[in-house]
Amino acid sequence: MSTNAIHPVILCGGSGTRLWPRSRRSAPKPFIPLVGERTLFRAAVERASDPQVFGAPVIVAGAQHVPLIEAQLPDGTGARIVVEPAAKNTAPAIALAAAVLDPDAVMLVCPSDHYIADDAGFVAAARKAAKLAKDDWLVAIGIAPDGPETGYGYIKLGEPLEGGHKVARFVEKPDLERAQGFLAEGGYAWNGGIFAFRAGALLAELAQHRPAMAEAVRNAAAKGVTEGEKFHPAADVFAGIEGDSIDYAVMENTGRAAVVEASMGWSDIGNWAALQDALSGDDAGNHAVGPAEFKDARRVLAISDGPRISVVGLEDVCVVVDGNEVLVTTREGAQLVGKLKGPAEG
Repeated sequence: MSTNAIHPVILCGGSGTRLWPRSRRSAPKPFIPLVGERTLFRAAVERASDPQVFGAPVIVAGAQHVPLIEAQLPDGTGARIVVEPAAKNTAPAIALAAAVLDPDAVMLVCPSDHYIADDAGFVAAARKAAKLAKDDWLVAIGIAPDGPETGYGYIKLGEPLEGGHKVARFVEKPDLERAQGFLAEGGYAWNGGIFAFRAGALLAELAQHRPAMAEAVRNAAAKGVTEGEKFHPAADVFAGIEGDSIDYAVMENTGRAAVVEASMGWSDIGNWAALQDALSGDDAGNHAVGPAEFKDARRVLAISDGPRISVVGLEDVCVVVDGNEVLVTTREGAQLVGKLKGPAEG
């Protein structure tokens, strides 16, 4: 393994309720195969597994998901699993990973539930981001936008740096008119939630901007217990942390924010319509997983674990059958699936 290895930090939080009924609390989105045969979690690990580039991963997850992680981890990864005592959003989770790494280690923070079609593009972006991170830039890997997406935050690219840019500003999820304006203006990237930091630099910035959180993470890590490949931070200390995202806690406050733009076939698979966009369809844009038949239908996603789905004369709908649950939604309505009672109940 190279002494300049990049350490993947794979975050396994979230419940994926917008992909109900396939995604459940017992087996959420990262741990089910959605695009191809591999789960999104396994793909995230394997994507960052070249020993000439990457070191052993650190995986941050709640205790309920550890058995799924252990079952799906490829052999020989040398992964360390940080068992998060409570869900406190991304800033404490990332800080815990930084606390168990060498301060000079470069960490590449990756959500476990995103899809990336171009692994080589991902590695190239990771290398550029790591080079900036070694110079204590806090780096976001921005996704080159291919449409006026309103479901993502944006990053405005600022002054050039070697391999990237300074961040001019972070922009909240825009309405359609603003998103169209960003695309027309150019110089914007989607915020995909992928970051590179030197571990010590990230902890120093957190201490500056969220001192109470930084101190609590430090104490929780110092009083933690190692059990094989698992590390258990002190639960009583961690419980008192006020959670926050890494964007709000650090990235929007630091004067050292940088961005590396990447085109790598990225999707957060945030709902059934996003999954359909990541899959190839027939000439009419229909895609089926499991038994299905389309007649005079266009842009229909049909997924079934058993019963046959037949769709006639419809456009832009998603039909999902999982066990005894059936979901039918328009593409536009797919964002609201997580608000149904079904996802909340399991």
